[in-house]
Amino acid sequence: MREREGAVMSRINKREPAEPLLSAYMRAAQQFPLLSREEEHSVAVRHATTGDVEAAHRLVTANLRIVVKIAHEYRRAHQNILDLIQEGNLGLLKAVKKYDPHRGVKLASYAAWWIRAYILKFIVTNWRLVKVGTTAAQRKLFFNLRKEKEQLEQQGFVAETELLAERLGVTVAEVDEMSMRMNYGDVSLDTPIGRDGAGDATHLDMLESPSAAEPDAAVENAEFRALLRAKLAAFGACLRGREATLFHGRLYAESPLTLQEIGERYSISRERARQLEKRLIERLRSYLSRELGAAVGEE
Repeated sequence: MREREGAVMSRINKREPAEPLLSAYMRAAQQFPLLSREEEHSVAVRHATTGDVEAAHRLVTANLRIVVKIAHEYRRAHQNILDLIQEGNLGLLKAVKKYDPHRGVKLASYAAWWIRAYILKFIVTNWRLVKVGTTAAQRKLFFNLRKEKEQLEQQGFVAETELLAERLGVTVAEVDEMSMRMNYGDVSLDTPIGRDGAGDATHLDMLESPSAAEPDAAVENAEFRALLRAKLAAFGACLRGREATLFHGRLYAESPLTLQEIGERYSISRERARQLEKRLIERLRSYLSRELGAAVGEE
């Protein structure tokens, strides 16, 4: 079916290259006859039962004008109407593929949902370089926020954030966040901050460091952790038997053994393994206190 759609566009470009593409597209789409309710049902049943490609082609081409009509509803959100029509056509293809003619619903009514879904997804994805809506709730808010604001202003109300949030059934924070996304353009982190792009500093230079710690504190923490690792290694080197297994296989392991596994290895109960672990932890705590002092309590 994608090849069929491509053929329609080829006919447009060959016939009248000098005319606006939208007008040419509409003339090409109008060459395909509409289907009556009975014809549509018959063709849809044939496609659903046999997978007839020609039947699918007839269903798609008979509804191309519906895609154009729906695409015009979103022209304010995206200036290139042909982009919207193209995405809407993909939604129409999806609708024809999933349409069940036995439910008694016209294909146009069923397809309208898929056409809008594909168009809306395209608009949100291409609104800016940075996506403004990544979840279904955000996409819904994206399209309803400006519409609701205009309606309130037409009714004489001040479109305050609290009122918008109440009317849309979302939080004030969600309205503020979406308004900020919609009203501010994308800025490269490499863009100079100075007037007219002068100066060496960029927006990237002004970003907060991932670590809130000061450089001297970061160095101090790194040194302490290195010392702690050395003390733990020294403590573990002195252990034997069950204690060595508890330390290296449970306390100091990325994938620690269970107390049950340790008990089975040494033919002791799980409770006995727990007691040995508790005693070992107390010894370790005393050892670290002697070697590192009060600093060990911070870890």
